[in-house]
Amino acid sequence: MSKEIHLVALDIPFPADYGGGIDQFHLIRTLHHLGIGIHLHCFKYKQTEQVALAQYCKSVYYYDRIEGHAGFSNKLPYIVSTRSNKQLFERLLENNYPILVEGVHTSGMIMDTRFKNRSIYVRSHNIEQKYYGDLVGCTKSIFRKLYYKHEAYLLKKYEALLAEKAAAIFTLSDADAQFYRTQYKRANIIEVPAFLPDWELSTQTGVGSYCLYHGDLSVEANEKAATWLLKHVFTELKIPFVITGKNPSDKLYKLAHSQQHTCLVANPGEKELQDMIAKAHIHVLPSFIDTGIKIKLLNALFNGKHIIANEATVTGSGLEAACHVGTSANAFKNIISQLYHQPFTEEEISIRKKLLENKFNNRINAGTMIDTIFATKPSSD
Repeated sequence: MSKEIHLVALDIPFPADYGGGIDQFHLIRTLHHLGIGIHLHCFKYKQTEQVALAQYCKSVYYYDRIEGHAGFSNKLPYIVSTRSNKQLFERLLENNYPILVEGVHTSGMIMDTRFKNRSIYVRSHNIEQKYYGDLVGCTKSIFRKLYYKHEAYLLKKYEALLAEKAAAIFTLSDADAQFYRTQYKRANIIEVPAFLPDWELSTQTGVGSYCLYHGDLSVEANEKAATWLLKHVFTELKIPFVITGKNPSDKLYKLAHSQQHTCLVANPGEKELQDMIAKAHIHVLPSFIDTGIKIKLLNALFNGKHIIANEATVTGSGLEAACHVGTSANAFKNIISQLYHQPFTEEEISIRKKLLENKFNNRINAGTMIDTIFATKPSSD
């Protein structure tokens, strides 16, 4: 008998050109290869419908996300209320397949009494209440600060209810799993690492050409990290530094080109990005958000050389041994100066091999999710 699920994605997970998209797409691809029938539900958000998804799914549905003032709610976080779609809920009620929701964002049906007997599983991409609390410090806009504070307040209450109602919560990191277990005393919290492309450890020994920061530069936290590096690390340190990523602001672009040894490459293609990652000698990856797992860190570990990160990037990831950790701008400068002429070695590759190859195995990790979802027979409506 075939196994089928509803999978509710927080956006359209193709093309897989940012962290969350990479994770969602390769989960879908892996579940398909393991014989799971997927009924995919996507929210359109500045994206277009993608025919390519049909090859991995039995059905694909698209919904408009409610944006602006119409999406605000006194009870639900904005990221949830804007995806609480009546048509989606009605489709989910047409049968009794288990429901897997991507992120807290898409879990609104769990508060609808019609779903009280349904098995709903949540993939928590972040501890969202902490994520939005951290975003307060990533913006100078008073309006955004107020919005982030309000969203964090609502998310704290909402995530507590979610922990009570969900059949299980899958987290991307051990740190996030421990948070849920400690705060909400949930027994059914399961760590399932992020899903990745078919990366094999391709890092080369030797010396690269420059320092690199990459990420989705339209995200405020990533723009803040890139700006911090330009202003506090590479102003005095005259070592070639490249920033690359999606949709940078004009302000960041101008700042990156204000010095002769720094530059920014906007919107690289996938091949170009991977080539830049392979040729860099040092990946500098500070973060101001300390939940979830950073796909850019995993990409650098699989495909790049030296990595310098701060505690917010690596804590709870289990990958600390493969990174150099700095806690301040001076620490970053000192480590970069030490590593810039230091070849990357076979010993360092061996450390990564032990850390990565078993932990980030798509088939094994999808198998854990399948076993969990189909271990308990869903109750009838």
